[in-house]
Amino acid sequence: MISEQIILIGALLLFISIIISKTSHRLGIPSLLVFLFIGMLAGSEGIGGIYFDDPVVAQFIGIVALVFILFSGGLDTKWTDVKPVLWKGVTLSTAGVVITTLTVGLFINWITGFSLTESLLMGAIVSSTDAAAVFSIFRSQKCGLKNKLEQLLELESGTNDPMAYFMTTNLIFLILNPTTSIGSMVLLLIQSIGLGVIIGVISGKGMIKIINNIKLHVDGLYPVFTIALAFLTFSVSHFLGGNGFLSVYIAALILGNSYFENKDIQLQFFDGMALLMQIIMFLALGLLVFPSQIIPVMGIGLVISFFLMLVARPLAVFLCLTPFKVPLKDKTFVSWVGIRGAVPIIFATYPIVSSISGGQMIFNLVFFITITSALLQGSTINVLAQYLGLTSNKTKE
Repeated sequence: MISEQIILIGALLLFISIIISKTSHRLGIPSLLVFLFIGMLAGSEGIGGIYFDDPVVAQFIGIVALVFILFSGGLDTKWTDVKPVLWKGVTLSTAGVVITTLTVGLFINWITGFSLTESLLMGAIVSSTDAAAVFSIFRSQKCGLKNKLEQLLELESGTNDPMAYFMTTNLIFLILNPTTSIGSMVLLLIQSIGLGVIIGVISGKGMIKIINNIKLHVDGLYPVFTIALAFLTFSVSHFLGGNGFLSVYIAALILGNSYFENKDIQLQFFDGMALLMQIIMFLALGLLVFPSQIIPVMGIGLVISFFLMLVARPLAVFLCLTPFKVPLKDKTFVSWVGIRGAVPIIFATYPIVSSISGGQMIFNLVFFITITSALLQGSTINVLAQYLGLTSNKTKE
Protein backbone atom coordinates (compact mmCIF):
# COMPACT_ATOMS: atom_id res chain seq x y z
CA MET A 1 0.00 0.00 0.00
CA ILE A 2 2.84 2.36 0.87
CA SER A 3 4.51 1.76 -2.53
CA GLU A 4 1.30 2.61 -4.37
CA GLN A 5 0.90 5.78 -2.33
CA ILE A 6 4.47 6.88 -3.14
CA ILE A 7 3.87 6.23 -6.86
CA LEU A 8 0.61 8.21 -6.73
CA ILE A 9 2.20 11.15 -4.92
CA GLY A 10 5.20 11.14 -7.28
CA ALA A 11 2.98 11.07 -10.36
CA LEU A 12 0.82 13.90 -9.04
CA LEU A 13 3.87 16.05 -8.22
CA LEU A 14 5.32 15.49 -11.70
CA PHE A 15 1.98 16.18 -13.37
CA ILE A 16 1.35 19.38 -11.39
CA SER A 17 4.95 20.58 -11.90
CA ILE A 18 4.84 20.20 -15.69
CA ILE A 19 1.41 21.83 -16.05
CA ILE A 20 2.31 24.81 -13.87
CA SER A 21 5.76 25.22 -15.45
CA LYS A 22 4.07 25.69 -18.83
CA THR A 23 2.21 28.68 -17.39
CA SER A 24 5.30 29.97 -15.59
CA HIS A 25 7.20 30.35 -18.89
CA ARG A 26 4.49 32.68 -20.18
CA LEU A 27 4.81 34.77 -17.03
CA GLY A 28 8.60 34.85 -17.28
CA ILE A 29 9.10 32.86 -14.06
CA PRO A 30 11.92 30.26 -14.15
CA SER A 31 10.63 26.69 -13.92
CA LEU A 32 13.05 25.85 -11.13
CA LEU A 33 11.15 28.17 -8.80
CA VAL A 34 7.89 26.42 -9.62
CA PHE A 35 9.37 22.99 -8.88
CA LEU A 36 11.00 24.18 -5.66
CA PHE A 37 7.80 25.76 -4.38
CA ILE A 38 5.74 22.69 -5.25
CA GLY A 39 8.25 20.60 -3.30
CA MET A 40 7.97 22.98 -0.34
CA LEU A 41 4.16 22.88 -0.48
CA ALA A 42 4.25 19.10 -0.53
CA GLY A 43 6.77 18.98 2.32
CA SER A 44 6.38 18.52 6.06
CA GLU A 45 5.43 22.17 6.66
CA GLY A 46 3.24 22.41 3.57
CA ILE A 47 -0.20 21.16 2.71
CA GLY A 48 1.19 17.81 1.51
CA GLY A 49 2.71 16.92 4.87
CA ILE A 50 5.43 14.71 3.34
CA TYR A 51 8.25 14.54 5.88
CA PHE A 52 11.65 14.46 4.21
CA ASP A 53 14.78 15.36 6.16
CA ASP A 54 17.61 13.39 4.60
CA PRO A 55 20.33 15.56 3.01
CA VAL A 56 22.30 12.45 2.00
CA VAL A 57 19.45 11.20 -0.21
CA ALA A 58 18.86 14.71 -1.58
CA GLN A 59 22.57 15.01 -2.36
CA PHE A 60 22.56 11.65 -4.18
CA ILE A 61 19.50 12.66 -6.24
CA GLY A 62 21.19 15.95 -7.07
CA ILE A 63 24.43 14.31 -8.24
CA VAL A 64 22.58 11.82 -10.47
CA ALA A 65 20.43 14.63 -11.90
CA LEU A 66 23.45 16.84 -12.58
CA VAL A 67 25.15 14.07 -14.54
CA PHE A 68 22.10 13.84 -16.80
CA ILE A 69 21.76 17.63 -17.12
CA LEU A 70 25.44 18.23 -17.92
CA PHE A 71 25.56 15.28 -20.32
CA SER A 72 22.46 16.50 -22.16
CA GLY A 73 23.85 20.05 -22.24
CA GLY A 74 27.13 18.81 -23.70
CA LEU A 75 25.34 16.75 -26.36
CA ASP A 76 23.32 19.78 -27.48
CA THR A 77 26.30 22.15 -27.59
CA LYS A 78 27.79 22.71 -31.04
CA TRP A 79 31.58 23.01 -31.08
CA THR A 80 31.39 25.60 -33.87
CA ASP A 81 29.35 27.81 -31.51
CA VAL A 82 31.57 27.20 -28.48
CA LYS A 83 34.98 27.58 -30.15
CA PRO A 84 34.84 31.41 -30.59
CA VAL A 85 33.94 31.91 -26.90
CA LEU A 86 35.98 29.04 -25.44
CA TRP A 87 38.60 31.04 -23.56
CA LYS A 88 36.08 33.59 -22.34
CA GLY A 89 33.93 30.79 -20.96
CA VAL A 90 36.87 28.96 -19.38
CA THR A 91 38.06 32.18 -17.74
CA LEU A 92 34.60 32.83 -16.29
CA SER A 93 34.23 29.24 -15.09
CA THR A 94 37.61 29.20 -13.32
CA ALA A 95 38.89 32.65 -12.38
CA GLY A 96 35.32 33.96 -12.18
CA VAL A 97 34.38 31.32 -9.62
CA VAL A 98 37.48 32.08 -7.52
CA ILE A 99 36.83 35.84 -7.60
CA THR A 100 33.19 35.33 -6.63
CA THR A 101 34.17 32.98 -3.80
CA LEU A 102 36.70 35.42 -2.35
CA THR A 103 34.50 38.49 -2.74
CA VAL A 104 31.35 36.94 -1.28
CA GLY A 105 33.33 35.11 1.42
CA LEU A 106 35.07 38.24 2.65
CA PHE A 107 31.77 40.14 2.64
CA ILE A 108 29.99 37.41 4.65
CA ASN A 109 32.88 37.30 7.10
CA TRP A 110 32.59 41.08 7.53
CA ILE A 111 28.85 41.26 8.19
CA THR A 112 28.20 37.96 10.01
CA GLY A 113 29.62 35.86 12.81
CA PHE A 114 30.88 33.14 10.46
CA SER A 115 34.62 32.43 10.53
CA LEU A 116 36.69 33.31 7.46
CA THR A 117 36.85 29.68 6.30
CA GLU A 118 33.11 29.16 6.80
CA SER A 119 32.42 32.42 4.98
CA LEU A 120 34.62 31.37 2.06
CA LEU A 121 32.80 28.03 2.05
CA MET A 122 29.48 29.80 1.60
CA GLY A 123 31.02 31.97 -1.11
CA ALA A 124 32.20 28.82 -2.91
CA ILE A 125 28.79 27.18 -2.66
CA VAL A 126 27.04 30.10 -4.38
CA SER A 127 29.89 30.85 -6.81
CA SER A 128 28.67 28.82 -9.80
CA THR A 129 25.82 29.66 -12.14
CA ASP A 130 23.33 26.87 -12.62
CA ALA A 131 23.46 24.80 -15.82
CA ALA A 132 19.89 23.53 -15.48
CA ALA A 133 18.50 27.04 -15.05
CA VAL A 134 20.54 28.59 -17.88
CA PHE A 135 19.91 25.75 -20.35
CA SER A 136 16.16 25.70 -19.69
CA ILE A 137 15.73 29.48 -19.87
CA PHE A 138 17.65 29.96 -23.11
CA ARG A 139 16.27 26.90 -24.86
CA SER A 140 12.70 27.94 -24.10
CA GLN A 141 13.19 31.27 -25.89
CA LYS A 142 12.15 31.78 -29.49
CA CYS A 143 14.92 34.29 -30.17
CA GLY A 144 18.65 34.11 -29.65
CA LEU A 145 21.19 36.63 -28.41
CA LYS A 146 23.75 38.60 -30.36
CA ASN A 147 27.53 38.24 -30.10
CA LYS A 148 27.29 34.54 -29.12
CA LEU A 149 26.31 35.52 -25.58
CA GLU A 150 24.00 32.55 -25.27
CA GLN A 151 26.81 30.14 -26.12
CA LEU A 152 29.15 31.91 -23.70
CA LEU A 153 26.68 31.69 -20.82
CA GLU A 154 25.82 28.06 -21.53
CA LEU A 155 29.51 27.15 -21.70
CA GLU A 156 30.19 28.97 -18.43
CA SER A 157 27.28 27.33 -16.62
CA GLY A 158 28.22 23.90 -17.95
CA THR A 159 31.87 24.15 -16.88
CA ASN A 160 31.92 26.20 -13.67
CA ASP A 161 30.34 23.53 -11.45
CA PRO A 162 33.61 21.53 -11.26
CA MET A 163 35.54 24.53 -9.88
CA ALA A 164 32.77 25.35 -7.38
CA TYR A 165 32.57 21.67 -6.39
CA PHE A 166 36.34 21.52 -5.87
CA MET A 167 36.41 24.66 -3.74
CA THR A 168 33.37 23.58 -1.71
CA THR A 169 34.69 20.11 -0.89
CA ASN A 170 38.21 21.30 -0.18
CA LEU A 171 37.11 24.15 2.08
CA ILE A 172 35.05 21.61 4.03
CA PHE A 173 38.17 19.43 4.27
CA LEU A 174 40.13 22.49 5.42
CA ILE A 175 37.56 23.23 8.15
CA LEU A 176 37.72 19.62 9.35
CA ASN A 177 41.52 19.49 8.97
CA PRO A 178 42.86 23.01 9.76
CA THR A 179 46.51 21.97 9.29
CA THR A 180 46.04 21.34 5.55
CA SER A 181 48.42 23.49 3.47
CA ILE A 182 47.28 25.78 0.67
CA GLY A 183 49.95 24.28 -1.57
CA SER A 184 48.45 20.81 -1.34
CA MET A 185 45.02 22.24 -2.22
CA VAL A 186 46.45 23.92 -5.32
CA LEU A 187 48.00 20.61 -6.41
CA LEU A 188 44.65 18.90 -5.87
CA LEU A 189 42.97 21.55 -8.02
CA ILE A 190 45.44 20.98 -10.87
CA GLN A 191 44.93 17.22 -10.54
CA SER A 192 41.14 17.51 -10.40
CA ILE A 193 40.82 19.68 -13.51
CA GLY A 194 43.65 18.00 -15.43
CA LEU A 195 42.37 14.47 -14.92
CA GLY A 196 38.81 15.65 -15.48
CA VAL A 197 39.72 17.00 -18.92
CA ILE A 198 41.88 14.01 -19.90
CA ILE A 199 39.32 11.41 -18.83
CA GLY A 200 36.54 13.43 -20.49
CA VAL A 201 38.40 13.51 -23.82
CA ILE A 202 39.29 9.80 -23.67
CA SER A 203 35.74 8.86 -22.68
CA GLY A 204 34.17 11.02 -25.39
CA LYS A 205 36.30 9.51 -28.15
CA GLY A 206 35.80 6.06 -26.68
CA MET A 207 32.02 6.48 -26.56
CA ILE A 208 31.91 7.21 -30.29
CA LYS A 209 33.75 4.00 -31.18
CA ILE A 210 31.90 1.81 -28.68
CA ILE A 211 28.40 3.05 -29.55
CA ASN A 212 29.02 2.78 -33.31
CA ASN A 213 30.48 -0.72 -33.13
CA ILE A 214 28.46 -2.53 -30.48
CA LYS A 215 25.51 -3.21 -32.86
CA LEU A 216 22.75 -3.67 -30.28
CA HIS A 217 19.79 -5.81 -31.39
CA VAL A 218 17.19 -3.33 -30.03
CA ASP A 219 17.42 0.38 -30.91
CA GLY A 220 15.88 1.33 -27.58
CA LEU A 221 18.96 0.01 -25.79
CA TYR A 222 21.27 2.64 -27.29
CA PRO A 223 20.17 5.45 -24.93
CA VAL A 224 20.38 3.03 -21.98
CA PHE A 225 23.88 2.01 -23.04
CA THR A 226 24.90 5.67 -23.36
CA ILE A 227 23.59 6.36 -19.84
CA ALA A 228 25.87 3.59 -18.56
CA LEU A 229 28.85 5.14 -20.38
CA ALA A 230 28.05 8.59 -18.96
CA PHE A 231 27.95 7.34 -15.38
CA LEU A 232 31.06 5.22 -15.92
CA THR A 233 32.84 8.38 -17.07
CA PHE A 234 31.71 10.25 -13.96
CA SER A 235 32.65 7.43 -11.58
CA VAL A 236 36.04 6.59 -13.11
CA SER A 237 37.02 10.27 -13.12
CA HIS A 238 35.89 10.71 -9.52
CA PHE A 239 37.71 7.64 -8.18
CA LEU A 240 40.92 8.50 -10.05
CA GLY A 241 40.96 11.98 -8.50
CA GLY A 242 39.52 13.92 -11.41
CA ASN A 243 36.36 15.99 -11.53
CA GLY A 244 33.52 13.77 -12.69
CA PHE A 245 31.20 16.62 -13.67
CA LEU A 246 33.82 18.14 -15.95
CA SER A 247 34.59 14.75 -17.51
CA VAL A 248 30.91 14.10 -18.24
CA TYR A 249 30.40 17.49 -19.91
CA ILE A 250 33.54 17.21 -22.08
CA ALA A 251 32.73 13.62 -23.09
CA ALA A 252 29.20 14.67 -24.10
CA LEU A 253 30.56 17.67 -26.01
CA ILE A 254 32.85 15.41 -28.06
CA LEU A 255 30.12 12.80 -28.58
CA GLY A 256 27.49 15.37 -29.54
CA ASN A 257 29.71 16.87 -32.23
CA SER A 258 30.33 13.51 -33.87
CA TYR A 259 28.18 10.95 -35.63
CA PHE A 260 26.95 8.10 -33.45
CA GLU A 261 24.26 5.44 -33.77
CA ASN A 262 20.65 6.64 -33.37
CA LYS A 263 21.89 10.17 -32.72
CA ASP A 264 18.59 12.03 -33.25
CA ILE A 265 16.66 9.62 -31.06
CA GLN A 266 19.31 9.75 -28.33
CA LEU A 267 19.42 13.55 -28.35
CA GLN A 268 15.65 13.69 -27.86
CA PHE A 269 15.85 11.04 -25.15
CA PHE A 270 18.50 12.90 -23.15
CA ASP A 271 16.66 16.21 -23.54
CA GLY A 272 13.62 14.58 -21.98
CA MET A 273 15.66 12.89 -19.25
CA ALA A 274 17.41 16.15 -18.40
CA LEU A 275 14.05 17.86 -17.95
CA LEU A 276 12.75 14.98 -15.83
CA MET A 277 15.88 15.07 -13.68
CA GLN A 278 15.50 18.83 -13.22
CA ILE A 279 11.97 18.35 -11.93
CA ILE A 280 12.90 15.48 -9.60
CA MET A 281 15.95 17.34 -8.30
CA PHE A 282 14.09 20.58 -7.58
CA LEU A 283 11.16 18.74 -6.00
CA ALA A 284 13.51 16.80 -3.72
CA LEU A 285 15.35 19.96 -2.68
CA GLY A 286 12.02 21.70 -2.08
CA LEU A 287 10.90 18.81 0.14
CA LEU A 288 14.17 19.07 2.08
CA VAL A 289 13.50 22.67 3.06
CA PHE A 290 11.66 23.71 6.21
CA PRO A 291 10.18 27.17 5.45
CA SER A 292 10.05 28.08 9.14
CA GLN A 293 13.86 27.87 9.22
CA ILE A 294 14.21 30.16 6.18
CA ILE A 295 12.26 33.08 7.66
CA PRO A 296 14.88 34.00 10.33
CA VAL A 297 17.66 34.28 7.74
CA MET A 298 15.72 36.30 5.15
CA GLY A 299 17.17 39.64 6.26
CA ILE A 300 20.83 38.71 6.04
CA GLY A 301 20.03 36.53 3.03
CA LEU A 302 18.73 39.54 1.12
CA VAL A 303 21.88 41.53 1.90
CA ILE A 304 24.12 38.71 0.67
CA SER A 305 21.92 38.15 -2.40
CA PHE A 306 22.08 41.78 -3.50
CA PHE A 307 25.83 41.88 -2.87
CA LEU A 308 26.28 38.75 -4.98
CA MET A 309 24.11 40.06 -7.83
CA LEU A 310 25.19 43.70 -7.83
CA VAL A 311 28.83 43.58 -6.70
CA ALA A 312 30.49 40.13 -6.68
CA ARG A 313 29.16 38.78 -9.98
CA PRO A 314 29.74 42.01 -11.97
CA LEU A 315 33.24 42.33 -10.48
CA ALA A 316 34.11 38.77 -11.53
CA VAL A 317 32.65 39.24 -15.02
CA PHE A 318 34.34 42.58 -15.69
CA LEU A 319 37.73 41.36 -14.43
CA CYS A 320 37.49 38.17 -16.51
CA LEU A 321 36.12 39.63 -19.76
CA THR A 322 37.90 42.99 -19.95
CA PRO A 323 41.13 41.42 -21.37
CA PHE A 324 39.02 40.04 -24.24
CA LYS A 325 37.74 43.55 -25.11
CA VAL A 326 34.11 42.54 -24.66
CA PRO A 327 31.66 45.47 -25.16
CA LEU A 328 30.21 47.10 -22.05
CA LYS A 329 26.64 46.03 -22.92
CA ASP A 330 27.73 42.41 -23.22
CA LYS A 331 29.56 42.46 -19.89
CA THR A 332 26.58 44.09 -18.22
CA PHE A 333 24.24 41.40 -19.53
CA VAL A 334 26.57 38.53 -18.57
CA SER A 335 26.90 40.09 -15.10
CA TRP A 336 23.15 39.92 -14.60
CA VAL A 337 22.72 36.38 -15.97
CA GLY A 338 24.51 34.79 -13.03
CA ILE A 339 21.52 32.69 -12.08
CA ARG A 340 21.90 30.47 -9.05
CA GLY A 341 19.84 27.29 -9.02
CA ALA A 342 19.92 23.69 -7.86
CA VAL A 343 23.71 23.33 -7.88
CA PRO A 344 24.33 25.70 -4.94
CA ILE A 345 21.51 24.04 -2.98
CA ILE A 346 23.02 20.60 -3.65
CA PHE A 347 26.46 21.85 -2.62
CA ALA A 348 24.86 23.35 0.51
CA THR A 349 23.98 19.83 1.66
CA TYR A 350 27.69 18.95 1.89
CA PRO A 351 28.34 20.94 5.12
CA ILE A 352 25.34 19.22 6.73
CA VAL A 353 26.43 15.74 5.63
CA SER A 354 29.99 16.52 6.84
CA SER A 355 28.61 17.71 10.23
CA ILE A 356 30.12 21.16 9.84
CA SER A 357 29.13 23.54 12.64
CA GLY A 358 26.47 25.89 11.30
CA GLY A 359 25.82 23.61 8.32
CA GLN A 360 22.05 23.95 8.57
CA MET A 361 22.33 27.74 8.71
CA ILE A 362 24.50 27.69 5.58
CA PHE A 363 21.93 25.54 3.80
CA ASN A 364 19.05 27.85 4.72
CA LEU A 365 20.96 30.95 3.61
CA VAL A 366 22.01 29.37 0.31
CA PHE A 367 18.44 28.25 -0.38
CA PHE A 368 17.11 31.77 0.14
CA ILE A 369 19.90 33.31 -1.97
CA THR A 370 19.07 30.87 -4.77
CA ILE A 371 15.36 31.73 -4.65
CA THR A 372 16.15 35.44 -4.77
CA SER A 373 18.57 35.03 -7.68
CA ALA A 374 16.22 32.86 -9.73
CA LEU A 375 13.26 35.16 -9.11
CA LEU A 376 14.97 38.50 -9.81
CA GLN A 377 17.54 37.53 -12.42
CA GLY A 378 15.75 34.66 -14.11
CA SER A 379 12.55 36.62 -14.69
CA THR A 380 14.27 39.72 -16.10
CA ILE A 381 16.71 38.21 -18.62
CA ASN A 382 14.55 38.86 -21.69
CA VAL A 383 13.69 42.39 -20.59
CA LEU A 384 17.35 43.29 -20.04
CA ALA A 385 18.42 41.71 -23.35
CA GLN A 386 15.83 43.77 -25.22
CA TYR A 387 16.75 46.95 -23.33
CA LEU A 388 20.43 46.52 -24.17
CA GLY A 389 19.63 45.69 -27.80
CA LEU A 390 21.16 42.22 -27.58
CA THR A 391 18.16 40.22 -28.77
CA SER A 392 18.58 38.55 -32.14
CA ASN A 393 15.65 38.50 -34.56
CA LYS A 394 16.78 35.14 -35.89
CA THR A 395 14.58 32.29 -34.67
CA LYS A 396 16.50 29.75 -32.70
CA GLU A 397 17.07 26.37 -34.30
